[in-house]
Amino acid sequence: MTDHVVTQFISPSAWALVECKFSPFAKETLTKLCKFVEEDCMPAQSTFHDQISTDPALRWKGYPKIIEELKVKARSLGLWNLFLSKEHYPDVGVPLTNLEYAVMAEVMGRCVKIAPEACNCSAPDTGNMEVLARYGTQKQKDEWLAPLLAGKTRSSFAMTERGIASSDATNIQASIKIEGNEIVVNGHKWWISGGGDPRNALHLVMGKSDTSATKHQQQSIVIVPANAKGVTLVRPMHVFGYDDAPEGHFEVKYDNVRIPIENIVGGFGRGFEIIQGRLGPGRIHHCMRSIGIASRALELMLLRVTDPRKVMFGKMLYEHGTVVERIALSRMEIDQARLLVLSAALQIDLVRAKGAMNDIGMAKAIVPAMVTQVIDRAMQVHGAEGICQDTPLAALWTGVRTLRYADGPDEVHLSQIGIRELKKAPGLHAAEKLLAEREEKVRKAAGVKAHVFKI
Repeated sequence: MTDHVVTQFISPSAWALVECKFSPFAKETLTKLCKFVEEDCMPAQSTFHDQISTDPALRWKGYPKIIEELKVKARSLGLWNLFLSKEHYPDVGVPLTNLEYAVMAEVMGRCVKIAPEACNCSAPDTGNMEVLARYGTQKQKDEWLAPLLAGKTRSSFAMTERGIASSDATNIQASIKIEGNEIVVNGHKWWISGGGDPRNALHLVMGKSDTSATKHQQQSIVIVPANAKGVTLVRPMHVFGYDDAPEGHFEVKYDNVRIPIENIVGGFGRGFEIIQGRLGPGRIHHCMRSIGIASRALELMLLRVTDPRKVMFGKMLYEHGTVVERIALSRMEIDQARLLVLSAALQIDLVRAKGAMNDIGMAKAIVPAMVTQVIDRAMQVHGAEGICQDTPLAALWTGVRTLRYADGPDEVHLSQIGIRELKKAPGLHAAEKLLAEREEKVRKAAGVKAHVFKI
């Protein structure tokens, strides 16, 4: 294993496992990214938040200027659209694998509010760009994808709806109907991330276009311009009191929105297929970044418990056994989860997202729960300071907690994983029967009788 700056942020053993799969270009890019995140993005965090207006009338009107400055530098360094693998998207991608990007996403997760966007690698744009790159027509790519790739616009993905169980996408009620040479969209969505961003140019909207078709071919996805007539931003949804301005997660109404028929993505009836392709990489991207969040929370915990000003009952915080135990648990859980994420990323490279769904599902169920636990421990040692605005911990916990719903709730992933495991049962019964027959054969050859009777 060669020395690399990334071992300051991930375990040397994890780097030793994956280093041989990194190209020289990937190693060089990772080196530049580590330096950019630590020296440019992390020092800019307070400025970013200071540039968000607290005036309700202005809060959703502008965006922190520091981001545009960071984007210019990131692009000049070649730290741009790192998530978009050239192998899967040869016309617009970069020569990085999903495994290589996984390590980079963890590094960006250390400064999760700034670094991903500075490198044009933030959700929901990443998933939307992949959809347009894979399914979009050339005209759609020129009009909508190109500005996203250039970091000039932002976007939203509108699927979740009020009043239904949106975790089952077949329940979606928004309608997409053809009238002449136009498509008419009607629907009531909510939790539409990025809906309040003044730079938002388009919504990818999922709705039903043919209720008479088979269950998974009733849905379609269309491009709706964010400023189209009939699109109404109702309100920003608050997550544990945070409005996440100036991007937010909005309740949105689409009231007789008319768009050109050419705004259909991939063809009618392919909506379910498209979201499955979109959500796979999106889920693992969230996990990648979340590992970085957990690592940063652990660092803040270590800083707190070794602060000489924080003495409790005559001891430093780290001298209390429960604190040491929580530090150890956090380190072990982070390193365990990282290996699962790296394994899932490698599987995507080998068999694409569809073939890696089991690995992705396990990571999606395990990582957010682990990260919230690590952040919770960090908050605990900070006392009341850990749950207020004076540290990033409360906001980080809130953001990661939502991932246990986003892109599919834990229960759905656990159910799917469990069902796949149960499919092994017939083969296990057959193998167990064969084992019993072999045991009996060995016993007879040895001339002994069984002392243990199996039920």
